[in-house]
Amino acid sequence: MPTPSMEDYIEQIYILIEEKGYARVSDIAENLSVHPSSVTKMVQKLDKDEYLIYEKYRGLVLTSKGKKVGKRLVYRHELLEQFLRVIGVKEENIYGDVEGIEHHLSWDSLERIVDLVQYFEEDKDRITELRKVQQNHRTLK
Repeated sequence: MPTPSMEDYIEQIYILIEEKGYARVSDIAENLSVHPSSVTKMVQKLDKDEYLIYEKYRGLVLTSKGKKVGKRLVYRHELLEQFLRVIGVKEENIYGDVEGIEHHLSWDSLERIVDLVQYFEEDKDRITELRKVQQNHRTLK
């Protein structure tokens, strides 16, 4: 299993390839707010661990293993964003909160979150009721 740091890189590489068709070290560095030299080191490690194929000065491509992991990581991120929206977290807090929790949840916990999101989205009245509970909670403070 990749480390949380490796996951961040794989996720970002997957997103860049999906959006642009390629992922350059400079783009990865910019999107993750790290130095290009840090990206190069991690890309070399990800190559060694067979998540991608990296050729110096030529770029990189995800292996089937890397694509599978990348797709799962993007799914996890999007699911957690959706979950936080459903439960009423302020939009400006969502990205930071997802970044803070995404590496610390088991896939079992994520599957239960899927169930909960589905439960709320199947009947919008449930979300309305949740908002009422939240409003009552705020007025009690």
